Amino acid sequence: MTDDLPAQDRLPMLREVYGRTILNADLEQVDDSPIQMDMRVRLLPGIGIATGSASPIRVGVTSQMVDNDDVILLAALAGGSHMQIGRHEESVLPGCAMFVPGGQVGANVTRPGFTYVNLRLERKALQPLLGDVSRMMMRPIPVHEGPMRLLLSYATALQQMDEALPGNMARMVATHLLDLTALTLGATRDAEQVALGRGLRAARLAAIKSDIAARADLHGISAEEIAAEHGLSPRYVRKLFESEGLSFTEFALGQRLKRAYKMLADPVWACRSITDIAYEAGFNDLSYFNRAFRKRYDATPTDVRSEALAA
Repeated sequence: MTDDLPAQDRLPMLREVYGRTILNADLEQVDDSPIQMDMRVRLLPGIGIATGSASPIRVGVTSQMVDNDDVILLAALAGGSHMQIGRHEESVLPGCAMFVPGGQVGANVTRPGFTYVNLRLERKALQPLLGDVSRMMMRPIPVHEGPMRLLLSYATALQQMDEALPGNMARMVATHLLDLTALTLGATRDAEQVALGRGLRAARLAAIKSDIAARADLHGISAEEIAAEHGLSPRYVRKLFESEGLSFTEFALGQRLKRAYKMLADPVWACRSITDIAYEAGFNDLSYFNRAFRKRYDATPTDVRSEALAA
């Protein structure tokens, strides 16, 4: 994050860390606005994920920098950018995404307010699922429709995790991302059937979990309500959770308890009663809340609050 650096050091630092080490590209300032970049990177087997925001900047690749033939997805959640690959130019408008061929000379110029999700995928991993990958490049795709919406939602949910994924899980998640990418680009018939039963299911479950965790009000949340919001059947939603050995009710309870724990450990909430906190977290029955909390954390709400205040 560049906000922690003196203004005069930002571009040299970005060129060294982001440009040469991560992207193998050159960065240039395109206007007089202060340089700003906030980026989070996660590396998986055969896939790189980067999310964040950037001020107007030019990211260029020269012939000497070309060292791979990866496929790159650039999704502009806001701000947009202008992409130039060889003689082909295309704008990535806000709310659109584009698959771009790697391994070619070109540049991407970001626009003010640019917020993005970026995926870099090995072409050799995508090729068996798609056939001719090249014919699907440089075409704008809306970010809020179909498999693209689930692909970006899944990648964003991964970026919200602080911990690294263990080996087997990292490989599984990378496979899910490949499945969703193949569905987005138009997988072959056989690959589509596999992806529908593997990557799509995982992405839907991740999107549902993310939506539940982000809800301001967890009172009375039900599988029926969530299913309606996602255009699915309640039975299918329950089966998604059961595939992980967990019921919808258990997951929703876990989110309520997690929210209560965070509030109890936060000094900002120290002036509020435990009853108030239980209600804010989605509980209507204080006795049930106390029992469930102690079972989950092997401590009472009072214990957690006292320990936090003492610390």
